[in-house]
Amino acid sequence: MNDEHGDVPAGAAALAKGLTLLDLVADAHMPLRFADLLRLSGMPKPTFARILKTLIAFGLVRQDEQRGTYALGPRFLELSHRVWESFDLAAAARPELERLTRETGETVALCVLSDGQVQYLDERSPDGLGVRVESGRRVPVYCTAAGKALLAWQEPAMVRALLKKQTFETFTPHTIGDAAGLEADLTLTRARGYAVSYEEHLQGVNSVATMIAGRNGEPIGALVALGPSQRLDTAHIHPVGRELMAAARRITGASGAIAISSRPRPRSGTEDPALNLNCVLPWGAQLGEAPVWHQEARRLYWVDILHPAVYRFDPQTGVNEVCNTGKLVSAVIPATDGAMLVASQDGLEWLDFERQQMRPFVHPEAEIRENRLNDAKVGPGGAIWVGSMRMDASRPTGSLYRVTRDGEAARLETGLTVSNGLGWSPDGRIFYFVDTVPGVIYAYDANPGEGNLENRRVFARIAEDDGRPDGLTVDSEGYVWCAIWDGWRINRYRPDGKLDRTIDLPVPRPTSVTFGGDDLATLFITTARTRLPASTLAEAPLSGGVFACRPGASGLPVPPFRAGPKRLEEDAY
Repeated sequence: MNDEHGDVPAGAAALAKGLTLLDLVADAHMPLRFADLLRLSGMPKPTFARILKTLIAFGLVRQDEQRGTYALGPRFLELSHRVWESFDLAAAARPELERLTRETGETVALCVLSDGQVQYLDERSPDGLGVRVESGRRVPVYCTAAGKALLAWQEPAMVRALLKKQTFETFTPHTIGDAAGLEADLTLTRARGYAVSYEEHLQGVNSVATMIAGRNGEPIGALVALGPSQRLDTAHIHPVGRELMAAARRITGASGAIAISSRPRPRSGTEDPALNLNCVLPWGAQLGEAPVWHQEARRLYWVDILHPAVYRFDPQTGVNEVCNTGKLVSAVIPATDGAMLVASQDGLEWLDFERQQMRPFVHPEAEIRENRLNDAKVGPGGAIWVGSMRMDASRPTGSLYRVTRDGEAARLETGLTVSNGLGWSPDGRIFYFVDTVPGVIYAYDANPGEGNLENRRVFARIAEDDGRPDGLTVDSEGYVWCAIWDGWRINRYRPDGKLDRTIDLPVPRPTSVTFGGDDLATLFITTARTRLPASTLAEAPLSGGVFACRPGASGLPVPPFRAGPKRLEEDAY
């Protein structure tokens, strides 16, 4: 027998099947049902049932009889405590250092936090030209990828205490110079899952790092890759970051920094020539998102969440103007009189695109550091609807808020993992809302212009093997269009939730959709390249671009947000 774990000795096939089943249970983002596990295992049903029953008997798997799902059992907790008591981080990391150096061609090191600095414990360097580091050497935390990775997931009080003792020395023109700049970078690190340093510590040297999680999710070390800036550039540094994250998970078995899958399914469809699908903007965004058509300006606004900027794209000329925000932004909201709001890491903020300046409006979750806002839209009646999520999407701490013209925020839903696409039926009586990780598009009954939601039900569910639902829009006939992350496609659903059609794409990670153009009949699609393996990027080089097609449907006008006179007066410069 041969599987992904290597050659299995003769006579151990049953054990291998049991361990494979344990892997399926452990790797699932949420507890799976019997039928789901059976399908994923590929085993005959009698064999599967016998092995599952044995694993339950030994406490390695537990069954939730009420929900009919399966998860790891209590015996694993007992075993994990014994492992951690004698855990040798350096020894566990050594095979990964050797493999990563061989595969990336760059220097890879294991680091820890020591007396407010980063200390190299072990390293492996490639043959030939590369960056050399010495075991035992200490470097600053604030301007190195390893330091930022070690800081990003620490308790806030610990980070504040450490930074009070820091002297922000300038090593290069790119060095972060203060605590505020560092905090913005740490927020991006938590959202991305890894930290980057572009010549911040050493001129001509770039680095990328991710934390290694301990038993409680706290960072116990970091993996860092360092290379010449000409070689480990923006095109190569992010795929290396993905490989570091995977290696960090293997070292301890902990989930690490990001809970959303980084395993796109294989491409299966081909684009329909009749749609005339084009990449109208081959931009290479890390996480392109939240497209919205501004009717008055006749421009498409969109954001890159992980390379923080707001963009303004003219499809007639191909010009894509940029407003660098300096901090995470996740959605754009057109307002009256040419104004603009964005959802940022600091809540909802007014954006002056030309001046590249932001000022606060309201922050529904100012007290929840681990969360960030995600998708946001203006609903019927003129209020802003915005969802939130945990930075690493590892827990269901997200909520849905409705923000009035006067900046009053009301929580309408909670217990969400990744609050995402929002939309309304043409009459405003049905509200659609996505929770990405469980793969569900919900529908609610709503009264147009009011904040009450009733009768939540599953509108559509996407199987994990088929991708995850992301941003959505509703057309003038009431059909729901949804981007399928890792699915290489856009799904269109009938008002009754039945799949009506798909649009196949040449990239695996579409993120959101909107209708635009003078007749609102052009479908614009944003996409992402974040955490894609190099092999997938080679197959899908246009990942991160903006696509457009004319699918034979038209959208609904986007109402601008109109702030109340009280808030306009309070928010004035």
